[in-house]
Amino acid sequence: MYAFSGGPMNQLLSTDAVARDQRLAYWTDMICNVYVQLGCDPVRPDDIGRFEGSIRQHSLPSLDVSVVKSGAQKVMRTSGHIARSGDDYFLVSIQAQGRGVVRQDGRDAVLSAGDFALYDSTRPYQLLFDDRFEQIVLKLPGERLRSELRDTEALTATTVSGKEGAGHLLLGMIRTLREDIDTLQPASALAVANGVQSILVAGLQTLPAARAPSLSNLTAYHLARVKRCIDEQLADPSLSVGSIAASLGVSASHVHRVFKSEPLTPSQYIWERRLEACSRDLLEPRLAGKPVGEIAYGRGFNDAAHFSRAFRERFGCSPREWRQQRAQ
Repeated sequence: MYAFSGGPMNQLLSTDAVARDQRLAYWTDMICNVYVQLGCDPVRPDDIGRFEGSIRQHSLPSLDVSVVKSGAQKVMRTSGHIARSGDDYFLVSIQAQGRGVVRQDGRDAVLSAGDFALYDSTRPYQLLFDDRFEQIVLKLPGERLRSELRDTEALTATTVSGKEGAGHLLLGMIRTLREDIDTLQPASALAVANGVQSILVAGLQTLPAARAPSLSNLTAYHLARVKRCIDEQLADPSLSVGSIAASLGVSASHVHRVFKSEPLTPSQYIWERRLEACSRDLLEPRLAGKPVGEIAYGRGFNDAAHFSRAFRERFGCSPREWRQQRAQ
């Protein structure tokens, strides 16, 4: 239904590459390599000899997109898997064909064609398929989504409909991505990845567990004022809650108070904005000759090791690896 093809960042993995009696083991290795450490069992014992599946994978900046086609199975991420690998990702299964179930945090999300659900690799989960299916799976670093959403644990394994609203928009963007993914320039790819995340967040925010009381006009005004001040002073390495408060003529407690309904604290927001700015600068052709450290210092970082560590945690790769995507 939504198949990606071609391109240097694209790979197709298939159980056709091995003998039938090895396919389930090969499939388990495949899904561990593409996603996180997992186990897989057939739904019916006699399915082992008939098992087949394929994964077509494509990587965008800070977002992996893959299309999975396979038969009936039960996929598990257990406490043991988590203990052996500290992967911190959110995954989103978008059902393209067939039926699927995402089970996590005591909830089951039943997915029909067009529906999607979120799950978190830092806690156990199961994916259940009773027949042949096709899914589009999005994989993004955990901190990336937590910077946009509060209480993500309440949003996992909950069905978001693809028939209307943000869910419908997400499917439309995935279709467009399928058509253009091999011709996207790095800066455009980053914009698309950010757009997919924004629509995903919008869809998750429609869930009852995500609905928070609306901000008053006055609070919204003060929040926008603080955020604008942060953006204007982002390059200043001494930027802090205290300096923001002084610039605006308010108290530090006021700055914290207007951020109370936000997923990030003011300090976290500052670092988030700096990292986002650096990610854009590293893909900017006009800055191709500028050293990575200089870009980081220009956005308010004053410690190269801290920048590199924070960047990897946020985007899943080093700043240099990120920049290499532009060269490719």
